[in-house]
Parts: sequence; structure tokens; C-alpha cells
Amino acid sequence: MSQAQKKALTNYRRRLKGRGLVRLEVKVRKTDAPLVREVVNALADPNMETQARAFLRQKFNPPTVMNFKDYLAAAPLDGIDLTREPDFGRDVDL
Repeated sequence: MSQAQKKALTNYRRRLKGRGLVRLEVKVRKTDAPLVREVVNALADPNMETQARAFLRQKFNPPTVMNFKDYLAAAPLDGIDLTREPDFGRDVDL
């Protein structure tokens, strides 16, 4: 590669980086290549990017590990009566 080509490539990659883009290389089956291209185009399209990202995150993000406190905070408690009568136990003579 000539010096001019190297400089042009470096400048091009710098401009991409400035726009927040990165270059990726993926290996997929030949039959899946059109599908991957469609996904990439959906992520690049300003009209579809939000929906595409949300869908992909929903399908492919690993579930986050929740502790017991998080489970309780996320529990749907609407309409559940959580009050109870005070229970003082039974009288015991010692």
C-alpha cells in the first residue's frame, strides 16, 4: 500500500471514530449475510435505530442477576392487601 493510500485510510478511520462509528468484521454463513446486512442497515437508519436496538437488547442481552432486594422491589404488588392483624402470640405461664 502506498504512503498516500495509508494516509487516506488513516484519515477515513479517524473521521469514522469522530462520528462514533467503529469498523467490525464478522463471519457468518453465506445464507445469513443478507440478514446481518439488514440488521446493520436498521441500526444505521435514524427512523428504525431505536426500535432495532430495543428489540436486539430484549432478545440477546443476558438477563441481569438480581438479588433478593431487587426481586422484592420489582414484584407487582398492586391490588394485594399487605396488612395483617397484630399477633401477640399465646399466653404462656413459666
